Amino acid sequence: MAPSKKSRSRKTGTVTLRAVAERVSLAPGTVSAVLNDSPAASSIPEITKARIHAAARELQYRPNFFARSLRKKRTYTIGVIAEEIGDAYGSLVISGIEGYLRQRDYFFFTVIHRHDKVILQRYTDLLIERGVEGFITVDTTLADNPALPTVSVAGHRRLEGVTNIVLDHEHAAFLALKHLVELGHKEIAFMRGHPASSDSVDRWNGICKVAKDLGIKIDPNLVVRLESTDASPQLGYPYAKELLARNKHFTALFAYNDISAIGAVRAFQENGLKVPADISVIGFDDILDAAYHTPSLTTVRQPLTKMGMMAAETLIQRLEGSKDYPHRIPIAPEFIVRESTAPAKVTQSVVVR
Repeated sequence: MAPSKKSRSRKTGTVTLRAVAERVSLAPGTVSAVLNDSPAASSIPEITKARIHAAARELQYRPNFFARSLRKKRTYTIGVIAEEIGDAYGSLVISGIEGYLRQRDYFFFTVIHRHDKVILQRYTDLLIERGVEGFITVDTTLADNPALPTVSVAGHRRLEGVTNIVLDHEHAAFLALKHLVELGHKEIAFMRGHPASSDSVDRWNGICKVAKDLGIKIDPNLVVRLESTDASPQLGYPYAKELLARNKHFTALFAYNDISAIGAVRAFQENGLKVPADISVIGFDDILDAAYHTPSLTTVRQPLTKMGMMAAETLIQRLEGSKDYPHRIPIAPEFIVRESTAPAKVTQSVVVR
């Protein structure tokens, strides 16, 4: 005798929508509307919805993803395009993206381009072929209007179909440089970002404007540009060594990010200099290691995890019917004072030892 559908479901562990409907004595269509949150569910009483959800949890019902996708003609899949996945910046942003998408039962693919334009285009095409409904980019400069709805974390170009989530870099520069000025620092060294980094230009422009407003002279001999994309403190280490080798007097360093700041601290210490007694150092981002480094790092905080969550929320709102979208969502920075900054020593001279 052939087993019944009900017994086959129990044997394989599969719970059908019909089983949930039988448990609450309702039509399968009603149960489907509630569990799939379709427009038809708006007319169903809340008490009935509660009964259906309770039965689904009790029976451990799991909707069939493929049936749901075919029915709604959607994949519920997002493409996340990042410069790097293992670095402290990208991992925090992606953590926020993952947290929000998981709550909404969305899946995502992540690709890494390392600022290679050919790879970026290839992976973008592959994501589209795999049915993603939209993109979230992280530290990625988009050249053209994307083919799908896109939210760009640290995006700066105004493009059709794109929402940029971006920090107010001018205000960030003001917070950092004002802090140094109040501590008596006048001769300040700077690490500029790698040219391919999406924040590099806006951050440097903000620094230059604020420095002029505060009466800080930027000496070209005290400026180095990061040419490496290393995701470790090695990013800043050789450039701090280069600054010291120039034998130019400076009492503080404003680094491009926390990783380069940590590398710079190491370079200074190796040359017999103390941070902050001899040189104050300010980072940028407030990555997880910043508070636990020795000395703990004074830095400009970006709410990276929150920015990732905002990116995911903004994109899903568009995918689920919102026709209006902001072209730009500004994020306010926060300045975190820790142990790596102190009053300047007027008689200090920074040289290689």
